[in-house]
Amino acid sequence: MKKAAYFAYTGLVAMLIAAPAQSAELCQGYGPQTPRDITATTGENQRVFTLAPAPEKMNLCNLHTHTNAEHKGPGYTVSAGSGEHGGFQCNETASLTEAELSDPGEGAYQGVKPGDTIEVHWVYSSCDVAPGKGLGSCLSDACQNPELRVESQVFLVVNDENALDFRDFAYEGNQVNGLHQPKALPTDTGTPVVFAGSTTGPSFTEAMCSPFQVTWSVRPQCAKVDINSLNAWAENGNVFEEDHSHGVRQLVTAPELLAPIN
Repeated sequence: MKKAAYFAYTGLVAMLIAAPAQSAELCQGYGPQTPRDITATTGENQRVFTLAPAPEKMNLCNLHTHTNAEHKGPGYTVSAGSGEHGGFQCNETASLTEAELSDPGEGAYQGVKPGDTIEVHWVYSSCDVAPGKGLGSCLSDACQNPELRVESQVFLVVNDENALDFRDFAYEGNQVNGLHQPKALPTDTGTPVVFAGSTTGPSFTEAMCSPFQVTWSVRPQCAKVDINSLNAWAENGNVFEEDHSHGVRQLVTAPELLAPIN
């Protein structure tokens, strides 16, 4: 093989080998995906669905956390890397005091320690269901295609009894007007950004999308929460059977997979 032809051949082979690594194929035919950068309002996904009602008009069906924020927002821009344990951290992470970072020892809620960021998801369903474990609790035999809504808050976990108490935002059998509701939702972390998206979690990617249509309401700023209250919530038992924090789905950035934020 002549020298010029040889280099042309090897160059082509190198391009073919490198091509799959450069860009994974995007999933096709799916609605808008989540998580996203909530400061980026553009999106080109053409699937449209009606946004779900306000949370007080729906049933709380699940509550869980992810270690590191799945979304990126004004108050949580620090990259924690890629993969299931990536995501974003609260901007104040590096400025925590030694006392706030002190480890209280192994607690009942696994996968979280002082200094970690968590994103909490309160999941709501239009079905007549009671809260329980996983997304399956948001469906029933009589209601297989519910409207879904997630209220989201990113917390910076600290060892400080003066920080927020996670149990103030728990369920614990609370009902309002006959609907299952958390005792409260955070109110001092900015106006939530509301948009159309999907379910999250590390099993989904831009190449393997979620088919569920979800209305998201994501608060833009972090708040500090006491690690001891998380451990107490798990130790006392909860109807969601949550005893650990979950991994993250990587940020969705492809415009074709994002809905515009109005």
